[in-house]
Amino acid sequence: MLSQRVFRLLSRLPLSWLHRIGGWAGWLTYKTSSSYARRLRENLFNALGREDEAVLRAAIVEAGRQALELPFIWGRPAAEVVASAVRTEGWELVEAARAEGAGILFITPHLGCFEITAQCIAAKIPITVLYRPPRKEVLQPLMEAGRARGQMRTAPADLSGVRKLVKTLRSHEAVGMLPDQVPGAGEGVWSTFFGKPAWTMTLAARLAAVKGVRVIYTWAERLPRGEGYVFRLQAPTEALGGDLDTDVAIINREVERMILQCPQQYLWGYNRYKGPRRGRDDAAPEAPEDMPGDAAVRADADGAAAERRA
Repeated sequence: MLSQRVFRLLSRLPLSWLHRIGGWAGWLTYKTSSSYARRLRENLFNALGREDEAVLRAAIVEAGRQALELPFIWGRPAAEVVASAVRTEGWELVEAARAEGAGILFITPHLGCFEITAQCIAAKIPITVLYRPPRKEVLQPLMEAGRARGQMRTAPADLSGVRKLVKTLRSHEAVGMLPDQVPGAGEGVWSTFFGKPAWTMTLAARLAAVKGVRVIYTWAERLPRGEGYVFRLQAPTEALGGDLDTDVAIINREVERMILQCPQQYLWGYNRYKGPRRGRDDAAPEAPEDMPGDAAVRADADGAAAERRA
């Protein structure tokens, strides 16, 4: 297909070229889509509590760079992709968790180059990442080839995938996931994100409550002029206690802290405040009953919470 040929052609370009083209693409999207531009401005203003023209302009450019770096991340050899992370900060957290024999839950928001984080981890230890098919089906084989290589495995975003994640954590291995995607009906709760109610997935909190799991927050800062990335691993600043609603709120606050370290590299154009598919985007309906995916981890989560309270 033409899209796949273009994607493979782009993957041959240097990262610096892709980031430059991406910057232009970011502005093109911003100028031609009024709904996207409005959402980006509103979400950024809401998070910062003020207008910041410099951050806004940088966010427009960085969103385009994120999209155009995908051919490099998925299409180049894994060793070359990992080598583009020119510095790693905080890997001692992983070593400490593994020394304890703990399973590790890596939580990575849509910040910076979030696609490279799992590849950096997989270069050193096995990791299983939650997988959602892309909106454009033509990208699916490219994404699968780019992600499922080396020590990285994927788990589909369904009941079988959730069970796979739980089994992986119980085996004292690593799991990675994005916590700030809007989940479907029955897969989330309403929780505050930058001061506004956001329909937020519960899976991250439930997996974190599986016995013996350590949580590490990660993101990769995109360096200027295509110079690569800094891969950052950070310890939690708030402990999770086992109460689902409280833990979901804590994870949201941790994500906020990460974003504010580099707000220009968050995907503000994403409609984070929409509701589940069955409801209106601007409404906050009561949270429905859990879907089977959450039920698969409820027993582990509730058991771990009881142990913590004892």
